[in-house]
Amino acid sequence: MNIGFIGTGNMGRILIESFIESGAIKPSFIYMTNRTLAKAATIKEQYSNIHLMEAAEDVVKRSDIVFICVKPLDIHPLLKDLDDLLTPNKCIISITSPISVEQLESLVKCQVARAIPSITNRAFSGVSLITYGNSCHKETQCAIEEIFEQVSNPVQIEDNVTRVASDIVSCGPAFFSFLLQQFVDSAVAETEITKDQAVLLASEMIVGMGKLLETEIYTLPTLQEKVCVKGGVTGKGIKVLENEIGDMFNKVFQVTHEKYYEDIEEVSVQFNTITHK
Repeated sequence: MNIGFIGTGNMGRILIESFIESGAIKPSFIYMTNRTLAKAATIKEQYSNIHLMEAAEDVVKRSDIVFICVKPLDIHPLLKDLDDLLTPNKCIISITSPISVEQLESLVKCQVARAIPSITNRAFSGVSLITYGNSCHKETQCAIEEIFEQVSNPVQIEDNVTRVASDIVSCGPAFFSFLLQQFVDSAVAETEITKDQAVLLASEMIVGMGKLLETEIYTLPTLQEKVCVKGGVTGKGIKVLENEIGDMFNKVFQVTHEKYYEDIEEVSVQFNTITHK
């Protein structure tokens, strides 16, 4: 089975590298292109057997499954241009959240799915969020899940939780790396520890915590219970966090959803304009 990639920006490249290095897809079965071909060419320098194509049409002609890794406003015109080549035996996978599988299915005759990956997939871990269109055959769904299982835990979601699921899985690493950086910076500012040492200790701590959760030795609540001795140092710190955090994360989800619905509105205006021409 040949796999295509239209768009080799940050997430397109992460998917290609992850799939190849995990053994999910051999480079010789990958066909890719990008608006700026030089960007895609750097991937071919790394994996010589991968196929670099000059145009999206060339990728679609040679691929069974095609990942659409372009900006939301670029998807509709791209799919309209590719319409004749997107036959029912092929499947496109969009990696953008504002466009639903139903909207995609109204544009094309081929099978449709949406997959929202995470940067954690680069380490063959974390979750990838999958939504299948009604057009997507069972055999195709199995093929998609087999690929993603090599780099993640693929979780099927419905449209109504797309944004919050993406906030947790896809945006979460950025949110918590920001918090961890603040944690490190404060440790350096308030004590005599060096930044390099604080970064090392914090990084190893977060990796170890992840392994505890992965092996299900502890849950999030039991982790706090085991470390937080009543009246101890950790308890004092937790009390500060409780007082200071307040509704911070509520506000995070509020603004991400506001932006999400703005993006949906923008895409929908374009979608209606294109489909009614």
